[in-house]
Amino acid sequence: MTTLATLGVIIGNRDFFPDVLISEARRDLTRLFAELSIEPVWLSPEQSKLGAVETWADAQKCGELLRNNRERLDGILVCLPNFGDEKGVADSIRMADVRLPILVQACPDDLDQFGLDRRRDAFCGKISVCNNLRQFGFKYSLTRDHTVAVLDPRFREDLLQFIRTCKVVRGLSRVRIGAVGARPNAFNTTRFSEKLFESAGISVNTIDLSEVFGDAAKIDNSDPRVRQRIEQIRAYADASAAPDDSLVRMAKFALVVEAWMGSLGISATAIQCWSSLQKNFGVNVCTIMSMMSEKMLPSACEVDIAGVVSMYALQLASGRPSALVDWNNNYGGDPDKCVLFHCGNWAKEFLPDIRIGTAPILGTTLGEENTVGALHGRTTAGPLTFGRVSTDDLTGKICAYVGEGEFTEDPLNTFGTRAVVNVPGLPALMHVICQNGFEHHAAMNRSHCAAAVAEGLGRYLGWSTYHHRRPADLAPISG
Repeated sequence: MTTLATLGVIIGNRDFFPDVLISEARRDLTRLFAELSIEPVWLSPEQSKLGAVETWADAQKCGELLRNNRERLDGILVCLPNFGDEKGVADSIRMADVRLPILVQACPDDLDQFGLDRRRDAFCGKISVCNNLRQFGFKYSLTRDHTVAVLDPRFREDLLQFIRTCKVVRGLSRVRIGAVGARPNAFNTTRFSEKLFESAGISVNTIDLSEVFGDAAKIDNSDPRVRQRIEQIRAYADASAAPDDSLVRMAKFALVVEAWMGSLGISATAIQCWSSLQKNFGVNVCTIMSMMSEKMLPSACEVDIAGVVSMYALQLASGRPSALVDWNNNYGGDPDKCVLFHCGNWAKEFLPDIRIGTAPILGTTLGEENTVGALHGRTTAGPLTFGRVSTDDLTGKICAYVGEGEFTEDPLNTFGTRAVVNVPGLPALMHVICQNGFEHHAAMNRSHCAAAVAEGLGRYLGWSTYHHRRPADLAPISG
């Protein structure tokens, strides 16, 4: 069975509370971890009393255990079956020498069990533990309810959201991005600060389109790899309108770019999709980009590096493919609806009616015959999370916004890859986007994962992040 996450687990204890509370919490955590495929790294009952932390000696053992496993840890869960030992928890994390997301959970007391044999006081202990974590300089997350039982469905939801946050933080802190070609001269909006991203652990690697075209020209049309890739393209989307020579060029482009990505450990790309490709190679590579995104190797248009970082963040949180979109059109007179569009390279997940065609808008100046490879399709109804990461060179900060809405099936008569979405408070969101100078591109994902993304970007990565939840909510989360 695939492990969903690996968590360091610290069970806090104070020795004058009943031992049975610790044993029950460990039992319930073991059951919950098994159900969710979570691997715990925690002290055993042989290493400390009941496997909990309450003394300096326990903290040393726990810290060493977590430190020895830090390369595989996604985050840390602090469980307080009783008041816990505030110093023991904080010392354990300091000794572990890790900077990971931390979730603090406290078990509730029962009104009819306030005697010495069942009293917890975790309601109070959680406040003390959090006070110490803040004194020690650690960032941490909280459950929605101040106290919540380990097997309560609400804690299960909190834990799953925390794991999504952990995935975002860990993934973005060590990702390698590929920039294929130069930014289109007409698009200042896709500028970004490579140094700001590098300081956050996001490395950008570059390759010129001339190198891609040159290496593609060296591949013979009869090469078995070309024929195999064409078969994959035909199996992926309706290619009946795509000429054979266009499919050959698309296949060669894919082979060269994917080999380059593999040689440098690249997990996502942003490609100069116009106008050099059409002028010098004679195709759009939207289909190839779509296929990469579907394989969880997100690919963005117009060398929008910050855009593909946005796609990757949503993918990490949801475990599903993302796409890059334009906030493109109003939808009649409905203030909370709009049209998302690109010409288009969205992953197949968004396009049940996916087919390969041309890009009519680009074709007006580049020749429509040179734009074969663009996709056409309409996204069906379902959940939506949208977001955007941007580097603000004027302030030297990375900033972002994220929110949720719904894909709708409202009528829409146009071409390309397209969707109608409903976002409550959309005018307020557009106000935030425009006032803060965000780009017209955004990432979208068929899930609801905005809270996990906002927590990861804002609290742990320290990026100034606006979480769009209601029209009046215009204040950013301080990074």
